[in-house]
Amino acid sequence: MNTAPSGLTPPVRPEYEHRLEPFTAVPLERALPWHERLWQQGWIRKGLILALLALLWEVAARWQDNELLLPTFTATMRALADGLASGELLEKVRISLTVLLQGYVLGVLLAFGLTSLAVSSRVGRDLLDTLTSMFNPLPAIALLPLALLWFGLGRGALVFVLIHSVLWPLALNTYAGFQGVPETLRMAGRNYGLTGLRYVLQILVPAALPAILSGLKIGWAFAWRTLIAAELVFGASSGKGGLGWYIFQNRNELYTDRVFAGLVMVILIGLLVETLAFQALERLTVRRWGMQK
Repeated sequence: MNTAPSGLTPPVRPEYEHRLEPFTAVPLERALPWHERLWQQGWIRKGLILALLALLWEVAARWQDNELLLPTFTATMRALADGLASGELLEKVRISLTVLLQGYVLGVLLAFGLTSLAVSSRVGRDLLDTLTSMFNPLPAIALLPLALLWFGLGRGALVFVLIHSVLWPLALNTYAGFQGVPETLRMAGRNYGLTGLRYVLQILVPAALPAILSGLKIGWAFAWRTLIAAELVFGASSGKGGLGWYIFQNRNELYTDRVFAGLVMVILIGLLVETLAFQALERLTVRRWGMQK
């Protein structure tokens, strides 16, 4: 091992400091052009997409030149305005949304209870796997005859098929989210003495919220489609049809513009729910917490 000779000290380099002058060649903050600021607004981009689709619809309808097969966009908007002004379309929307919310809420509660049981015990996990394997591939419309026999011609049959359409996709998404929770968070919950429902609500649900929100979106879409299809049968039978019965009735009377007006109303409700409910919930939760971009 080499050592320095005694009596000699290593040289010490004097300290110095470089003072950097501020960079002033170009401004550090520059205002974006007005068109770029507008393009960053999501509602403007979506509005342009909708306008483009409406334009393509109008061009295709005029090229087809058959109002019975494909009414123009302007004719559909007139039928939509007439339906809203008369109150008929609003009443159909109210009936459909009332039934939809009942089935959707019950389906969400059942899915949460089933997945909570699945993460708490092996029997619950086996129960979830068995039930989802059996009933998830089964279309909700296939249960219409059974619903008629069990619940009659009233609202209960509609709620039953809506619960079926919401329960299984939401339960699968929620359980997959619970399975993806890191073991560190699970151990932290156990160290704090959390068990049962408190463990699920305070540890698993916040960590799996992106998957749960995705399941809620899928469940809403499935419920909406199932309701419109089911009302074609149940609405005719019970005399209290909603949007689905409105569309079916006008199709039989060859009012194609009203049929498309009903479909446009379904689309508008879907856009409103997505924008006002799900996106707002994402901004307040997963995006605010940094779990989603």
